Amino acid sequence: MGLLHANRSKSNYRIYASEALEDLKFIERYKKLGISLETIRRKMEMKKCHEMNESIVEQHIETVSEHIKQLNMELSDLAPVLEVLNTKQKEAIFKRLTLESVALLQSLHFLTK
Repeated sequence: MGLLHANRSKSNYRIYASEALEDLKFIERYKKLGISLETIRRKMEMKKCHEMNESIVEQHIETVSEHIKQLNMELSDLAPVLEVLNTKQKEAIFKRLTLESVALLQSLHFLTK
């Protein structure tokens, strides 16, 4: 898909520029969120574009907002599951989450009581 660009050595090995590592981290971050490679490609193009069209920015904001709504719905679906877990099970789950995720889950748990 051309997400990472490389030059070729005389031996035909790929040689990546140092910026490729940042691009790879960018790709991996969005892959973990379940974003398609085509959407990631468009996001990378926007990121590298110095002058973004206003409508592109608005569309991106709308896409991100919709993604946030979907994640909030998924968190709401998890609330009943959290209710039936014992303290030890909850602690095991929270240890694997980021601090922000834990805060969101705790807020959700508080709101559902």
